[in-house]
Amino acid sequence: MRKDNRLPRVLHVLIHLDRHDKLMTSGKIAKMLDTNPVVVRRIMSGLRNKGYVSSSKGAGGGWQLQSQLNEISLYDVHMALGEPELLSLGSGDNPNCLVEQSVDIALKTIMTDIDIILKEKLRNIKVSDIASDFDLRLEEYNNSKPMT
Repeated sequence: MRKDNRLPRVLHVLIHLDRHDKLMTSGKIAKMLDTNPVVVRRIMSGLRNKGYVSSSKGAGGGWQLQSQLNEISLYDVHMALGEPELLSLGSGDNPNCLVEQSVDIALKTIMTDIDIILKEKLRNIKVSDIASDFDLRLEEYNNSKPMT
């Protein structure tokens, strides 16, 4: 099953938008993510609808951050993306089988519990927490380079 990578990709974009003082075009973001500008516009539209980013068209246009990263939780981003499945465990192929029905009920209960816990964890992490971790890693990286 194909994984939905929109959440990590959008978090990546939000941190870049925070670190750049200029607008970033869909084309530039698409190149960074190795995707198509249409895909960028599609995934960013939910963030725009929630007011986290804005976009302008035409020459000199692009995307810009409208909220501070410490105001946006991972849950907020997840919801802006349309609340995609966080975990993907499907049911079996034979819904008439009594064993499969029992398995499906057990898995559905587990998945519901995990979904509740995972969404709570997402609520408690701000995009700024990830950006701060990036800053530390970048500083460590820059300090570890041999001097020439």
